[in-house]
Amino acid sequence: MLFFCVFLCVCFLGYLAQTTGLCMVRGVREWKAGNKEFLLAIVFSGVLAWVAAFFSDITDIKFNFQTYALSGWFVFGGLIFGLGAALNKSCGVSTLSRLARGDVRMIATILGWLVGWVILAYWSPNIEEVKSSLPGEISYIPLVVITLTITVWALIGDRKRKNLWFGMLGIGLLSGFIYLYQPRWPPSALLHQISAALIDGNESNWPSAEQYMFFLALLLGMFLAAWRTKKFIFIPFSFKYLTEHLLAGTLMGVGASIAMGGNSVQLLLALPTLSPSGFCAVAGMLLGIWSGHYIIKCFKWD
Repeated sequence: MLFFCVFLCVCFLGYLAQTTGLCMVRGVREWKAGNKEFLLAIVFSGVLAWVAAFFSDITDIKFNFQTYALSGWFVFGGLIFGLGAALNKSCGVSTLSRLARGDVRMIATILGWLVGWVILAYWSPNIEEVKSSLPGEISYIPLVVITLTITVWALIGDRKRKNLWFGMLGIGLLSGFIYLYQPRWPPSALLHQISAALIDGNESNWPSAEQYMFFLALLLGMFLAAWRTKKFIFIPFSFKYLTEHLLAGTLMGVGASIAMGGNSVQLLLALPTLSPSGFCAVAGMLLGIWSGHYIIKCFKWD
């Protein structure tokens, strides 16, 4: 029964991600166009993770997310991820959203993620990961203050603002409770485990059946949202874009490996725990996406 409830939560999270348009690439694009609110909503999307943490405190369920100290490696990893996302025109979550909307070219991007994880498994730079002095637990006061501020800001706005902010907050709330049940639910964790299992041949490294089910639930929620809003448009696979999306996905996979997680992990888990490495990674991702837009414009890539 509990698994079924969590499955529905993942499905609804996918639905919200599709309807809100959760995408850092789009956020940067809209910021440059003058709409700064959309990117801010994405950055603060994980703030309600404190609710799940509070629930874990009163029920004695562990909510431990390891935080790491400031490091240039996390900035570098985020930068590589951001460049790949800009080339792909979608970040990690929105890649799955586009696939659920019928854009099967995103399969090449997902394969690229896997290639990126494998590359870093075979060749890994000498990265020293220093654990942060922070406990990896939620600091309630700043997150509650931010939550109240966002709530007031959304309530005094129009319907569009309400839908945007409450949709993003809903994603963070669901993510926190899903993490309590399955810490390895994000798609990046699934691909990381698959790459590790393929390399060392250790059967114990393969993801659990639950992780595959949650991945499908995420896609299902995204598909239902696309179908309901009539945004499902089948875009067939094209060899023309194979190299582009495979390269983009590989950059995203390499970057996520160095930064210890893609944008979903950084936004929904690292930032709410006030992880210094999370702030580094997100800053690198934004810089990478911004730079990627400039590179694409200069070289006039389609």
